[in-house]
Amino acid sequence: MSLKSVFAVPFAKIVKKKVYKWASNPHKTQHKVFKKLIFEAKNTAFGKDHDFKNIKTYDDFKNRVPVHDYEGLRRYVDRIVAGEKDVLWKGKPLYFAKTSGTTSGAKYIPITKESMPTHIKAARNALLLYIAEKNDASFVNGKMIFLQGSPVLEDKNGIKLGRLSGIVAHYVPQYLLKNRLPSWKTNCIEDWDTKVNAIVKETINEDMSVISGIPSWVQMYFEKLIEKTGKSVSELFPNFNFFIYGGVNFEPYKNKFESLIGKKIDYIELYPASEGFIAYQDSQTEKGMLLQLNSGIFYEFIPADAFFDENPTRISLKEVKTGVNYVIILNTNAGLWGYNIGDTVEFTSTKPYRIKVTGRIKHFISAFGEHVIGKEVEKALNDAIKGTDITVSEFTVAPQVNPSQKDELPYHEWFIEFENEPKNLTEIAQKIDTSMQAQNIYYQDLIDGKVLRPLIIRKVKKGGFHAYMKSIGKFGGQNKIPQLSDNRKIANVLQDFLDI
Repeated sequence: MSLKSVFAVPFAKIVKKKVYKWASNPHKTQHKVFKKLIFEAKNTAFGKDHDFKNIKTYDDFKNRVPVHDYEGLRRYVDRIVAGEKDVLWKGKPLYFAKTSGTTSGAKYIPITKESMPTHIKAARNALLLYIAEKNDASFVNGKMIFLQGSPVLEDKNGIKLGRLSGIVAHYVPQYLLKNRLPSWKTNCIEDWDTKVNAIVKETINEDMSVISGIPSWVQMYFEKLIEKTGKSVSELFPNFNFFIYGGVNFEPYKNKFESLIGKKIDYIELYPASEGFIAYQDSQTEKGMLLQLNSGIFYEFIPADAFFDENPTRISLKEVKTGVNYVIILNTNAGLWGYNIGDTVEFTSTKPYRIKVTGRIKHFISAFGEHVIGKEVEKALNDAIKGTDITVSEFTVAPQVNPSQKDELPYHEWFIEFENEPKNLTEIAQKIDTSMQAQNIYYQDLIDGKVLRPLIIRKVKKGGFHAYMKSIGKFGGQNKIPQLSDNRKIANVLQDFLDI
């Protein structure tokens, strides 16, 4: 037993007490965060524009600061990108986390010297609370793998720019560096297929104890290990007992994972976003993830069913209830104010406050971490049929996580009812896929990394969507088919209405 594992258990119990101290005083903790955020930002451009110096209460704040998405804050972010300081937060950011934009290309999410440590601390605490609960830290003696983006960063007017996972790679604690895989050289490989093959080579003979990453990528890693050795993951790594994930719904993957691993294991769910580390699973016996109330984020919530009303109700933590679907709104020490990240959450507990992510406020697909939205699929379809005589009556898109063919990669399945049909369906599918990759960097990464194959079109017979709506009792002008969804509920029924 190493000194690291000996000292980890008592240290984890100390951290657990500190965590539950603020968790058991949630409103006091959030009020303190709120006051500090307003004070620190009152002399920024945003603070001056919104009269922060006269904000004393949450009602004052709501009266001055509207709810924004990225486009609503873009004029301020563009000033920071251009090199201006003291815009959304004091000084300049340390980093920009680059993500796909919803309407106009890439988004540049600021990460400041105040916000960066909260990302690292929350990830660390998730592990420590697991140690405290299990009273066992033996896994720290084994190797740990974190499947993530390249840590190579660009420069944007003196500010480092990269994917969040690549930025975080620069902050691995010194005491974990000897145990951490893959190597820096392998981590810098951009092509995912090449990268995963290199990771397999580096890890195949190691004692892997912790594995973390987006489930679709990790599943690919597991399958390559098994293909190369003919052994299950648990046979290769007998001390591998828990998996850390975040960003997607894990349920579709769970059965497949346990069959690849060869045994049941524990799971730790995280809710990290470029905008802030929002929550992590603090218990193997309780549902939901512990909301991070002391991490420089003041939270607001809007009931999802009222979000698109003219004046939706906007509440603080004090007023939330379990079982209600809320749009989560962030105010952060990275300078995001009234910021709608687009996620919906539900509280599983209020003592302490635990949440689960329920989806997006708009229809979306992110079964593999691709964050595809309605605007992207609409544009892709329009791009493909532009200049042709092809017309589309209706369409919807769903992920196919478990293809029927054993060796087939997962894919996006497009159900399209054509009014005027294309002569070459394969060519149209290729054009749609090309547009999707051009719009969405995450989707492109999944295709390039051979986690997904290019999309497949299923031709719905004429009148098929109407027949589908009748079959579910929702035929009429007020009922619309979602153009995309993150599950197979619609897709499975549409199989009965295909033009085969």
